[in-house]
Amino acid sequence: MPVARALYSGSPYLGVYLRAGETHALLPVGAPTSLQRDLERALGVQVVRSRLLESDLLGSLCVFNRRGLIVGDQLEEEERASLSRVAPVTELEIRQNAIGNVVLANDRGALVHPEVSDVGLARISAALGVPAERGTIAGLGTVGMAAVATEKGVVVHPRTTESEAAVVERLFGVPVHRSTANFGVPVVGACLVANSRGLLFGIPTTPVEIVHLQEGFSVYD
Repeated sequence: MPVARALYSGSPYLGVYLRAGETHALLPVGAPTSLQRDLERALGVQVVRSRLLESDLLGSLCVFNRRGLIVGDQLEEEERASLSRVAPVTELEIRQNAIGNVVLANDRGALVHPEVSDVGLARISAALGVPAERGTIAGLGTVGMAAVATEKGVVVHPRTTESEAAVVERLFGVPVHRSTANFGVPVVGACLVANSRGLLFGIPTTPVEIVHLQEGFSVYD
């Protein structure tokens, strides 16, 4: 089943706690086995359990694609070992250390918060093995919370401008679709995880939103 609803510790903001890609998904250590099963069934991924910077906010604190995983500095050795099961790990010391909030990436490109330095931008590009550019989505620098990117599509904040959408489509090489989730929440990156096979979203997400999300990611029952 490529589409599923869930909560994490009563919260519908799955994208804050979980991070998913084409082959793996990161899940907090204490998450219930039912949530792991939901991830495995909907996205067809191998689930890796971890903490990150002594936190359960995995989705906010890292980003990854097939080539690499980026996180803020000061990882514990146990955290690094678990993350390395997903992809080679790069610790990036920048002021915006909630990497998952400020970087949006797939296997073709990365969009980065406008305030990230030239050095940070170059390291993000090298770690993920893709071109990286600065930009905004709906005027927000927190592009990782304002959108979700897969290998089939990017779903963005509904107030994304045409010029922003054009940059995203060119950089990521897939169509852009506007939607909300969790009953009208525009920062879709905070609400769900997805890949080219499926998506997992918060329980409040409405049927109309589900249709938009399925269209945006080209994922159907």
